[in-house]
Amino acid sequence: MVVAAKPPSLVARISLEFFNESGFVASVCILQSRGMTKRKSIEFLESKLPIREKVTKFGGQPVWLTKPQWPVSKTTGNLMRFVCQLSVTSELLGDSPSEMAYLFITDEDEYVDGTWKAAGGENAVILQPGEVNITIKKIQEGPTLYRMVKKMFRKNLVPEPYEFQVNLQAAEDPDFVDEKERNKWSENKWAEYVESLAGNKIGGIPLFLQNTEFPGPGNWRLLLQLDSTQVPFYVNFGDNGIGYVFLSEDGLTAKFLWQCS
Repeated sequence: MVVAAKPPSLVARISLEFFNESGFVASVCILQSRGMTKRKSIEFLESKLPIREKVTKFGGQPVWLTKPQWPVSKTTGNLMRFVCQLSVTSELLGDSPSEMAYLFITDEDEYVDGTWKAAGGENAVILQPGEVNITIKKIQEGPTLYRMVKKMFRKNLVPEPYEFQVNLQAAEDPDFVDEKERNKWSENKWAEYVESLAGNKIGGIPLFLQNTEFPGPGNWRLLLQLDSTQVPFYVNFGDNGIGYVFLSEDGLTAKFLWQCS
């Protein structure tokens, strides 16, 4: 463990190594508070009215901070599905030039591979303000979260968009522990660690279901952890999967990936 220069009493820099998609070993670091890391646990509250404020929410339509930037699937060219918008707060994530992050994922009638990859072209995190290096369309509204409901005079269930506001509860996560060290633990110690990191949250420490997997080299901070088994809407993260949004140390880049059991 190498202690960062500012401030040495509060921040620790942990260096990790992992294999990236090309099979090469990459080095990555994460910044965290020494001892415990702040997070906010998410409680979902269905909203009966459209949410038009620039706040954290899930579903509905994005409330763009600047201009509309709707990403499209690399494979099909169709609009990705809007999942959520997140307020990027310095309280949990440190300084960042971006104020809002918008998460999208390819979700179509026909299966499209690669939604789990941070660089697969089938998911996107749009930062505003920020630069965009993927294909987008400048449209205000598009596909969003939905549920299937029965409508009068309709034989089959039909999709109905819906959205959720959030109640955020302050909490803390224990320090990140690499898998090499975790492999030495007893089953009880591992179970306690999993329980402490589990759930839907903004900030904190990621609970990886598989190997340690950050989006690439550099310093990455967890912006969102989304457990598909603990949300009141459908997201396809594989079998009992968890999705992760990471923010780069300079706050200029955000990436999404998911893992499943």
